[in-house]
Parts: sequence; structure tokens; C-alpha cells
Amino acid sequence: MTDATPVKNPRRHHHWRRDLVELAALFTAVAVADAVANTIAHGPDGPYLLAVSAVVLVATAAFHTWWARRHSHAPPAVPDTGGGPAAATAGRDTSAGTALWRMRTTVRDEPGSLAALCTALAHLHVDILTLQTHPLADGTVDEFLLRAPASLPAAALTREVAAAGGTQTWTERADAHDLVDTPARVLGLATRTALDAAELPLALRQLLGRCTIHSLPAVSPTGRPTGATAPVEGALEEGDAVMRLRDPHGGAITVERPYLPFTPTEFARARALVELDARLGPRIPRSQDVLTLPEGNEITVRRADQGDLEAARAMHDRCSDRTLGLRYHGPVGDAGSYLNHLLSPRFGRTLAVETASGRLVALGHLLWDGDETEVALLVEDDWQRRGIGSELLDRLVGLALEAGCESVYAVTQSSNTGMVAAMRGLNLPLDYQIEEGTLVITARLTGIPARRPRQQRAGRTER
Repeated sequence: MTDATPVKNPRRHHHWRRDLVELAALFTAVAVADAVANTIAHGPDGPYLLAVSAVVLVATAAFHTWWARRHSHAPPAVPDTGGGPAAATAGRDTSAGTALWRMRTTVRDEPGSLAALCTALAHLHVDILTLQTHPLADGTVDEFLLRAPASLPAAALTREVAAAGGTQTWTERADAHDLVDTPARVLGLATRTALDAAELPLALRQLLGRCTIHSLPAVSPTGRPTGATAPVEGALEEGDAVMRLRDPHGGAITVERPYLPFTPTEFARARALVELDARLGPRIPRSQDVLTLPEGNEITVRRADQGDLEAARAMHDRCSDRTLGLRYHGPVGDAGSYLNHLLSPRFGRTLAVETASGRLVALGHLLWDGDETEVALLVEDDWQRRGIGSELLDRLVGLALEAGCESVYAVTQSSNTGMVAAMRGLNLPLDYQIEEGTLVITARLTGIPARRPRQQRAGRTER
């Protein structure tokens, strides 16, 4: 929205007096033509008069054509709006270099406050693309998506908004994804949540912007109560910087955004997503891929959840202590107690590998860890070194890219050459950190396009 008003050609109004004049001219022309015809027919100078008439008609037609062309190409007049120099330059073209901004500011809840803010933005040649209002007890929070000249700094934008009455102003660069209107975006997030329970933390993050989300279970992996809970209706805490919601599966979901307090509208939207998840109950997509290993054996890769708990425990019993130790970095006897937590869609996504007989032989986990994302693999001893771990890891990275993660990390031991080789096989930028024998490998995903599964790129059979 700018203060430039497009100037339209004035519309010509036809009145009855003009119609009478045109009708009189028509009758006069007919009378003159009749007189000329009688003169030519009965006078001795008829041929000369006919030639003179033709010349006059041609000259008149030429003059009319010149006059029409001259006035049709004349620029339209710009009316004086009294806006001064700012109004005269408000309509200039700034599309050659523009930038998208998200801005949130608080104004007084009184008539004219929003108008003053919009006028200030118009003086900076800033176009308002979308506007949302969040009523509060002592004011209104207005959230804008703006298209501004690329040369306009954020500090100048904030100063102009403050002069127009805006307080607690926050600005952040936006991108093309923010152009989607809010109702359509919320419906899309609700659809993703309805299809997959693991999407809830991701949907909350995309709904609320840059924030940290923690899922706190009611019971720890070792079976002890954690005390994590939340009111039935949820709550805003710590100056509205922390949102606490009751997890439908037990425990609580906390969302933190210290740099920008949550509004009641955002809290209501987040609570609605959580309630939708609670009503739908446990669910995961049931698609699966059948792959052929180099030696000819077929395996099935699919999503797993807590319904696979018994099969996962049976696989644990078949794994050696060394394999379990490399995976869990702790006492082998406690390894099975973590499975219920790892298989929960609330904490991430899990991929399972089954043999043709239906036996579970490998698990791959993508775990939400606040702002970061962890990947972890466990492959039964008899099925190691067949490419299963690399296949799982490649698919987990694809899921992380779909979720918008900027990086994934794996925690292992420096002696775990298989995991190190699988991470290097991703062909992504890697960072290594070693501390007391523990190796943390981080793969950066920023700027990486969506990945197809490894078997498709290699031309293997999939069905």
C-alpha cells in the first residue's frame, strides 16, 4: 500500500444538449448537401464547384486526423493533491531493487493509529503486502509483510515507525514463503499434522517462526516420573516469551521465543494444532519401499512407531554388546529402556528395515533436539556392511531437508568407522568435534536441494 494514486483518464459525460447539437448539425449538413447538388445540376459552373468541394473535404479530413492524433498522445494531466514533494514522488518506480521485511509493532488502540503508521510507511515508499492485527488489553500488535526499497535500512524503518506512534518494533528479513496468506499457511500446517504425528513440533516451529521447542515426557526413559506437566488450556509464562502446552501423549510441550513475545492469537493457533493432534491420536504414514541389496536379498524400508516396540526389543536382544555400546554410549543393560522414547513420533521420526520374512534388522532415528537435529543408526550385527546404514542415513537426511533443518549431527565413538564412513558418504560439508573419545559429526544442510533416495539415484529397483 503506498500513497501513490494512479491517475485515470477523465470519463466523458454525454448530456442531452450535446445530442441536440449533433442532430442539428446533421440536418444542416443534409440541407447544404442538397443545395450544392441542385446548384451543380442546374448551374453552368457545376464541374468546377464539384472539384472545389472535393478539395475542401480532403483538407477537412486531413485536419481532423492530425488534430485527433495530437490530442490522443498528450500525457494526462496530474491533479494537484496538495501532498507536496512527497506526494509528487510517491508514485515513482521502486521495483528495480526491493526487499521483503516482516515487521511487528504495537500501537495505541484508538482511531487513526493504524492510519498514521501506514502514512509513515508510504512516505518511505514501502508497500504493505499483508497485515494482521493482534488485539491486546492495552493496545494492538500489528504485524506487516512489507516490500521496501532495497536501500532502506532497518534502522530508518524503525525510526519512522516510532515517530508514527509504534512501540516495541521488531523487524526481520522475509522471503517468498511469507507471501502465503496466514489462513492458507495454517491450513497447510494442520493438514501436515493430521497426516503425521511427527509433524506437530515442525508445524509449531513454522507457525511461530524462530523458536525453540522441547517435548518433555511425563516419564523418563528409565521409568521415573519427570514432573513435566502443563495446564489443560496451556499457559503463557515469563512475560509471554514461553508457551507451555499439554502434550496429548503425556508430559508437556514448551515453546520458547525470547526475542519476541507471543501474542494471544499465536497462542490460540498453537493450542488448536495441539488439540487437533490429540483428537486424531497416534498415526504415521504407511508407505514403504522394497529395495534389493547387492547380494540379492530384498529389504523393506518404512516408518516405525511405538507399535514396533516388541520387534525392536527382539532386535536388541540379537545385537552384540559392542554394537549396542557404539549406539547408546552407555551401559548396555539400559539400552532397551530408551526404545519407547525413540519410537515416539513426538521426539522425531524413525525408519525401520525389515527382511522378506518380516524381521526387524535396523532402525534409523531423526530426533528433534531443540534447535538441532540428531541422526542415529542401529543395524543388527549379521546385516552390517551391506549398505543398510548408508541407505537409512541418506533417507533421514532427506526427511531433515523436508522439515527445514539447517544441519544434522551424529554422536558416536571415534572407533565407529562405519558411522564415520556413512556420514562422509553423504557428500555434505562436515564438522568434527572430538572430546574424551566421543565424536560429534555435524552435516550442514543449508543451501542443499531436496534429495532423492539413494536407490533412485543409483538406479536400483524400488516398488
